[in-house]
Amino acid sequence: MANTQEIWLPGTECVAKYEFRNSTADDLAFGKGEIITIVASTKDPNWYKAKNSNGRVGMIPANFVKKRESVKLHMMPWFHGKISREGAEELLKELTEGLFLVRESVNFKGDYALCVCAGGKVEHYRIIYTDNKLTIDEDEHFDNLYQLVEHYERDADGLCSRLIKPLPKEGKQDFSVDKESFVKSGWSIDKRNINMGSTIGHGNFGDVLEGHYQGRKVAIKQLKDNTSAAQTFLKEASIMTTLRHKNLVSFLGLVIGDPLYIVLEYMSKGNLVDYLRSRGRSVITKPIQLNFASDIASGMAYLEEKNLAHRDLAARNILISEEDVAKVSDFGLARDVNLNTEVGKIPIKWTAPEALRKNNFSVKSDVWSYGILLWELYSYGRVPYPRVPLAEVLTHVEKGYRMEAPEGCPEFIYRIMRETWELNPQKRPSFKTILKIIASCKGSL
Repeated sequence: MANTQEIWLPGTECVAKYEFRNSTADDLAFGKGEIITIVASTKDPNWYKAKNSNGRVGMIPANFVKKRESVKLHMMPWFHGKISREGAEELLKELTEGLFLVRESVNFKGDYALCVCAGGKVEHYRIIYTDNKLTIDEDEHFDNLYQLVEHYERDADGLCSRLIKPLPKEGKQDFSVDKESFVKSGWSIDKRNINMGSTIGHGNFGDVLEGHYQGRKVAIKQLKDNTSAAQTFLKEASIMTTLRHKNLVSFLGLVIGDPLYIVLEYMSKGNLVDYLRSRGRSVITKPIQLNFASDIASGMAYLEEKNLAHRDLAARNILISEEDVAKVSDFGLARDVNLNTEVGKIPIKWTAPEALRKNNFSVKSDVWSYGILLWELYSYGRVPYPRVPLAEVLTHVEKGYRMEAPEGCPEFIYRIMRETWELNPQKRPSFKTILKIIASCKGSL
């Protein structure tokens, strides 16, 4: 039953636990699994005015739906990544009973090793990845390392010792997320409710398909079959459960199975780079450019408020809706700025110097990237630093080189670019400030 003590605010997303058939013209009928958004509370705490994904509004019973909650990431301080068997033993040399760590397997790619101290020595257990599950003994199976460790912390269950004390990795930490968390939090989508269409692109994880869900067109990210990608995929999805803004691509849910799918709102006009290059100056006017600049700054100001760094802000990661609204996408690298983990390939031309040199990603490094994105926007999709070899970009920038204003770029926009490219991150403006500057200059075009 719904907790009638909690008043759901307008905009709260819910997922239907059961089918509801309307008994009056004022009711809003819905099927099990359908996403419903609260419009307003009523005098009766057991009923709400709400709307479905097609915009139809009506009354719904609170106990037929469940409020969607954000999905939490779990810290994995005991995960040491790529270290050898000998390296693990050196780290565990104090040999305290039950002291443990987890590492990537050297001999079996895609597998892991659990290293545990017991009886004055270190025992190494191979963690096998098979059928999208992890197991040590082929008896107990787990979705991820966090679940596995949690199990053996409760009970040795055949190991030489119960896992008593984790040996924390120094520096940057890794994270885990449970598939079941998406079910419990109301973000799981039944695959039978998705109609898969053709491939429309390729992402970090695998193909991106178009499809239909609950009468609306959607984009579907499909997972490549490998365990490390699965965790990165789930991390992206978990971050998106915490975010709701008109200038961020909306996450609709996760299809749990093999493969996994992330279901997103469909952006009919594709990414900003292709949009700019295919239309050019004759179609894209200065007001349109300024609206895009404002949309993106608005979405990023929201992330800034939440202390989230995107890490890969670029025109290729901005999608355009049918109504010409620009929305920030691809949160696969997004992180709480206090949890600064390693990332894979870094886009050099878009990344701030301190992030390239010291892996110091922050909201302020996103501001730098926004300046590069503005240059892309006003050059109609040209690649940044057109005359500078990739290997020399960072050196040139640190010596003071800055790109010139694109042809026809308004002076105040180029001024914003230059301010975002301050070497000292603290001297760069906030997204909130950038948004105010753009708003104040809209009438001057």
